[in-house]
Parts: sequence; structure tokens; C-alpha cells
Amino acid sequence: MKSAVLVFPGINRERDMARALKLIAGHEPAMVWHADTELPDGTDLVVVPGGFSYGDYLRCGAIAARAPVMDAVRAHAAKGGLVLGVCNGFQILCESGLLPGVLMRNAGLKFICKDVHLRVERSDTAFTRGYNAGQVIRVPVAHGEGNYAADEETLKRLEGEGRVLYRYCSPAGDVGDLHNINGAAASIAGIVSDKGNVLGMMPHPENHVEEIMGCTDGRGLFAGLAAHFDRAA
Repeated sequence: MKSAVLVFPGINRERDMARALKLIAGHEPAMVWHADTELPDGTDLVVVPGGFSYGDYLRCGAIAARAPVMDAVRAHAAKGGLVLGVCNGFQILCESGLLPGVLMRNAGLKFICKDVHLRVERSDTAFTRGYNAGQVIRVPVAHGEGNYAADEETLKRLEGEGRVLYRYCSPAGDVGDLHNINGAAASIAGIVSDKGNVLGMMPHPENHVEEIMGCTDGRGLFAGLAAHFDRAA
């Protein structure tokens, strides 16, 4: 799996992501600067990491979505290439038009930084094949604008097409307002594009891949991606 991690001014999770990718896939990812206009040849997976691109001025991700490198990312996605956006990366993907909807201020108007539980809704995608459908995983969140919102028609389409891959839930897998940490519509924590090749999610699986962190639930996402490309080869 040949991966590329985008780097914007203000992004601060690019090294966490690069470490997770190397640990699981065994290859050092390329670090691609926001002003570049092309991705490295043969790139399989593009990752837009978390942080605060351009200081989160205007709307979160709005400036990064218009960076030169994003044209190459859109072209990569249009050809079926895989794209993963985490936290600020999810916001950037929505702002760039690669995913529908928008990430609003958390319902409680406070920054949230803690471990949360997610229910994996499907296991038949490149981004979830490392898990079982219905499995509950524990991963960290760190965001102030993670409240996913979209119009009613878009939400119906996401549900009807099975494009919600991760939802906030209880440790037992129950979904509801009590366990919806940021007020996201339908407790949505992660969605994919209509072609299934672009995933945006607010939680940080890259921070739960090593035993030293006390939890390795994030490994499944990266292991699944590596297996996807191994199988394709």
C-alpha cells in the first residue's frame, strides 16, 4: 500500500498518521505539502490528517479545501483512488465537495477530547474490512466542530445507500442521544462517498494502534486498508 499524507499549515496529526501507516503497512508514507500540484506516482491511499489547517479561520477546512494539492486529490478520487480524512481531514473533504454535508460546532459548544465508542455499521468496505459489522471500537476524539449536519434528503440517501460506516454509541453498541457526543445527525461519526472510496471520520483511529496507548482498536481500519491492497495485487 503506497500512501501519501497531506501536510497543511496548522495540521498537527500528520506524524501520528504516518507512524500508524508505517506500523501497519510496513512502508513509510510520502508527506505531500499543500502547495504541491501532484501526488507521488503510484499513490494508492491519500490521507488528510487532523489538526487545525490554517488555524481553522473562516470555516474549519475551508481554506485547505482550496489548496493546490486538493485538485490532485479530487482527480485521484475520481479515478477510484482511496482517500481517508480524519477530524480536520473530514472537514476538508466536506468543504472540497468530496463528501456531502458539513461539520458544525459541537452541540455543547465545547471542545471534546476523550475516548469514545463507535459502532462499525458495515464490514464489506475497504475502510471497515478489518472489523466485523456491529463491532464496537474505542478511539479518541479531539474536536470542537464535529457535529455532522446535512439536509434531510442527503441524510436519507446516506442511510439508504449504506454510506454511514461509523456511529457514536455506548460501550454496548447502543445508539442514541445519550451517547451522541457532539450532536451529529443520526450519531454519524464517519461516512463514505457514493463510490465508497472516500471516507471522512471525526475520531482518530491512528492514535489507538499501539499497545502502549492502552488500546489498539484503531488498527483494524489500517489493517483492512492494507489487506484491501494486498488482495488487489
